[in-house]
Amino acid sequence: MAGARAAAAASARPSASSGNPPPQEPGLGELLEEFSRTQYRAKDCGGTGGSRVERIEKRCLELFGRDYCYSVIQNVNGDICGHYPQHIVFLEYESSEKEKDTFQSTVQVSKLQDLVNRSKTARCRGRFVCPVILFKGKHICRSATLAGWGELYGRTGYNYIFSGGADDAWADAEDITEEDCALRSSDTHLFDKVRGYDIKLLRYLSVKYICDLMVENKKVKFGMNVTSSEKVDKAQRYADFTLLSIPYPGCEFFKEYKDRDYMAEGLIFNWKQDYVDAPLSIPDFLTCSLNIDWSQYQSWDLVQQTQNYLKLLLSIINSDDDSGLLVHCISGWDRTPLFISLLRLSLWADGLIHTSLKPAEILYLTVAYDWFLFGHMLVDRLSKGEEIFFFCFNFLKHIISEEFSALKTQRRKSLPARDTGFTLEDICMLRRKDRGSTTSLSSDFSLVMESSPGAAGSFTYETVELVPAGAQTQAAWLAALSERESRLQEVRSAFLAAYSSTVGLRAAAPSPSGAIGGLLEQFVRGVGLRGTSSSTL
Repeated sequence: MAGARAAAAASARPSASSGNPPPQEPGLGELLEEFSRTQYRAKDCGGTGGSRVERIEKRCLELFGRDYCYSVIQNVNGDICGHYPQHIVFLEYESSEKEKDTFQSTVQVSKLQDLVNRSKTARCRGRFVCPVILFKGKHICRSATLAGWGELYGRTGYNYIFSGGADDAWADAEDITEEDCALRSSDTHLFDKVRGYDIKLLRYLSVKYICDLMVENKKVKFGMNVTSSEKVDKAQRYADFTLLSIPYPGCEFFKEYKDRDYMAEGLIFNWKQDYVDAPLSIPDFLTCSLNIDWSQYQSWDLVQQTQNYLKLLLSIINSDDDSGLLVHCISGWDRTPLFISLLRLSLWADGLIHTSLKPAEILYLTVAYDWFLFGHMLVDRLSKGEEIFFFCFNFLKHIISEEFSALKTQRRKSLPARDTGFTLEDICMLRRKDRGSTTSLSSDFSLVMESSPGAAGSFTYETVELVPAGAQTQAAWLAALSERESRLQEVRSAFLAAYSSTVGLRAAAPSPSGAIGGLLEQFVRGVGLRGTSSSTL
């Protein structure tokens, strides 16, 4: 294991033919190692692992502080939510270094903290509405979906059914009194109370648009409704909000993405499954300017579906409306961070948020804050091959064009986005190197060619590297890229390099696919796209 990592690290050094590798944010490797080792829990921030998590949280606060003045909602030991950051950032306004010295909060933090405490029981796993991005004075928020009776009155049993294990995310329901329990025969009284606090928090954050990514109206386990959603609230408590039902496949679907050699093109979700009962529903006034035929959404592959949903979200937040946006799925830690991360990176690439952060820094921030500290279960997802986390950053190649830009006035010439990351043309540009059995992880990437084992469990490797088409040609190509394209490409390259040297350094079983599919699989394995395996190098 150590030898393989050392060899990979050595081969990642600059070479004469590959140039310099993408710069890595200090601590990004440690972050990915910790992320792939265990799920974040706020109450477990003691000991050696705790010191690593503290460094990660401290770095996030530092990166937020570069461009914003913010307040902090305290969640020490997970008192509010067990899988939210210990220090939840509430961005107040953009600021320069000079303004930070005269920072005056625009919110009453104690009131906000109290509102959060009261509203948390309204949402699944206590994952309340939390602002995470500030754009044009609007809050882009995330949360889980609404809780149902299965959670409010059976927290321990519900959690066992829902997640298959112990979970400390359920804080005691301080606001559900004995009197409330006595009213159990009447849903209205209790739901009026807990969802009333949720609505107060949404209004406090000026949220008007709620985008629900669930493919179900309610999550059902063993015949019991364990969660609900705003779109099926019987009392129409959320009628004053603009509700969008934009069903998107859950993390289980991304096992198919991995099994198809990480090719999202042509991968279409099966909308005819019994549990899928939430149709796409978007108010007409939000779709008229997008030139998208939404009636065809069930025929879109994963690339087109993700692109179109992202365009919709960008259109909402870039409108002249001063209202904020909430994005949620069921638990809010798979599909939700996917779109929150894509929104953050897309707006950053346009130079509209986090304007002082470099590509390696914004990558660190979104991996650490949007994914790790909000409880994405990377260990579990990798063990099942549900690689939605990897899909997010590999998908950046599909949103580099101007059509995803939130800039209204400046129009930039961009090259057409490529349909795939690893085409036959890419493979034809490969040449063999005169090196041994180490893996090059340079910015031009490499692939590992796996020979037939000479003996059981024995493998040999040869390194193959992409050939740059000459320094002048390469420079001309980079110059032709728009700033948006080059920034997103740099983030993606930095992610692939870091992922390769941490999560991706594992062997994998031979591919059952054909020659080209097998070669593609070997290629993605070589740059670290294979996340799980039966054996470790």
